[in-house]
Amino acid sequence: MNRTRVNHMIRISPIRLIGAENEQIGVVETHEAIRMAEEAGLDLVEIVPDSRPPVCKIMDYGKYKYELSKKKQPTSKGNELKEIRLGRSIKIDKHDLEIRSAQARRFLMDGHKVQVIQRFKGREFAHKDLGLANLRMFFEALEDIAKVEQPPKPFGRQFTMLLAPDKARVESVRRKLEKEKAEDLAEQQAKLDEEIARLDALDALETDDDDHEAVEAAKNQAKTEKTKKGKQRDRRAGNPVDDEIAELLGE
Repeated sequence: MNRTRVNHMIRISPIRLIGAENEQIGVVETHEAIRMAEEAGLDLVEIVPDSRPPVCKIMDYGKYKYELSKKKQPTSKGNELKEIRLGRSIKIDKHDLEIRSAQARRFLMDGHKVQVIQRFKGREFAHKDLGLANLRMFFEALEDIAKVEQPPKPFGRQFTMLLAPDKARVESVRRKLEKEKAEDLAEQQAKLDEEIARLDALDALETDDDDHEAVEAAKNQAKTEKTKKGKQRDRRAGNPVDDEIAELLGE
């Protein structure tokens, strides 16, 4: 619907007007409100038609309709149907089966249902038991959080099985994971504290060694200075003439 039709659908005048920024403009004539909306490049939309005067707002009518349609749509994050295929045949590797079950675990923990499909290639359909064994192993890897909502049933050249999350089991596993995560963090913190204590002890030993070396150096310096002072006193106390004669005699 274009702006002119929206604006001209309002037959009553005056109206109570709300601006584009939700400001209360007050009671104005309809033609004046239309002019204000057109100058702003927007629409004049009647939002409370039953009041007197009716309440109208200057807005983008297309955006307004889009937001209304979004509000009417149901929003649900859970209960979506996720599909997982176990390869193109019954010859799926055990490791690949584990990867697919891990993928399904994420879906189930988020509250989604999972449809598991086992395909049969060529003459493999004659060995349905092998395909059913794959589906059984798949469920056994998830039975701590899942329940079989629909057991395996044939559909063309494949079998399908529907799993749904068991809310009580999912919540139990979630609490367990949170506890393990907390314990891991506590263990990591304990190891870190041990390393910090070890480094502090090493720093303390190095400081003690440095202090010891400084004390020994000071002692040696003191001894050296004492010896020098003793020699200087000995030289001052001797007779210079006697020292010279002793030097000539080689004494």
